[in-house]
Amino acid sequence: MAELKLPDLGDNVTSAVVVGVLIKEGDTIAAGQPVLELETDKAVMEAPASEGGTVSKVLVKPGDEVKSGQVIAVLGDAAPSAEKQEPKEKQEPKEEKAAPAPAPTPAPAATPSAPAAAPRPPASAAPAGQRRLIPAAPSVRRLAREMGINLMEVVGSGPAYRISENDLKRFAAGEAPTTAAPQPSSAPALPDFSKFGPVRREAMSGVRRATVRSMAQAWSTIPMVTHFDRADITEMEALRKRMAPRAEQRGAKVTMTAILLKIAAAALKQFPKFNASIDTATNEIIYKDYIHIGVAVDTPTGLLVPVVRDVDKKGVIALAKELGEIAAKARERKLTPEEMQGATFTISNLGGIGGTGFTPIVNWPEVAIMGVSRSSMEPVWSAEKGVFEPRNIMPFSLSYDHRLIDGADAARFCRFVAELLEDPFLLGFEG
Repeated sequence: MAELKLPDLGDNVTSAVVVGVLIKEGDTIAAGQPVLELETDKAVMEAPASEGGTVSKVLVKPGDEVKSGQVIAVLGDAAPSAEKQEPKEKQEPKEEKAAPAPAPTPAPAATPSAPAAAPRPPASAAPAGQRRLIPAAPSVRRLAREMGINLMEVVGSGPAYRISENDLKRFAAGEAPTTAAPQPSSAPALPDFSKFGPVRREAMSGVRRATVRSMAQAWSTIPMVTHFDRADITEMEALRKRMAPRAEQRGAKVTMTAILLKIAAAALKQFPKFNASIDTATNEIIYKDYIHIGVAVDTPTGLLVPVVRDVDKKGVIALAKELGEIAAKARERKLTPEEMQGATFTISNLGGIGGTGFTPIVNWPEVAIMGVSRSSMEPVWSAEKGVFEPRNIMPFSLSYDHRLIDGADAARFCRFVAELLEDPFLLGFEG
């Protein structure tokens, strides 16, 4: 009997949540074979077996929280271990050994497990003591299996060495691994705050740790500039309220964020540079012919950014319904990794909380993000009527990657957004 323990989770991760158990009692597994799917820092990764054998008992189930070194399964007799146990049997009384002479006959029965040991050669890339969790999306794992690539041999170029499809293609082509994305630089040691008064420590959540890494990477990689503008949403807000009953009949609640999704999609079509990414390795600009927009959602565990796909192909009511569903999933921590990937642009709306403006950080590898603040009634001079009129004014900002986008481009983008917000009739033409 042997205990199968969870390998080191790495990257200062102390625990993870089991989202899938890939083995069951009676299975014969090989060293390096994935046995669990774990969720940590908003990503799902597979935990490999440190050794091979026959699973006699599984000690974890989906939803359990596990830690590095924890026993997750018990291994019994298996083809690999049978050879090791055979000498022990020979040490027992030889008289009894002669009677079970047919015992070797099960050895052929164990031969079916020989194919199971076949996957072992790829796993030999790392000794059993050095098994590690591999950060990669399920789609990347499927592609790796189809290409016959052992993920343990691939160096990821993403945050926390996350492996992408491009990394697999480079590996298959025999290219040298690209340099991994910069990790947060080590900060100087903190002083002893307890000398000045009482202190208490609280561990960061997985979401917060992921935010620390992604924000540090974005800040160190992207030269960002923020452009500020304002839009008169008096007419748009009146239209939103008139459309509320129609939307409710279809199970949706039209918010300003849903409207901004549609307007942003129209702006991204008009200004495709904002829907692109920079490939510094090849000095190319990657223009995307799809529009997937991430929406920042405030949750009890931290900021999550689910993605609404094909925004340009959906109406406002459909977008409002989908937005409500993914926001609820975000707050309940039920989002899948796929639902948080693939965004080409991001919107962060803090209008429901307050503030007159802020500078959102671009979410790499995107090149722009829009920040929305609380609207308020303000007196606006009407040259036509010669009087001040109360108008609902919404401040918003646009942070952008100055390597690709110039200030004049950002100003035009914001003016386009403002015009659509100010005249809902234009959205029918541009959207």
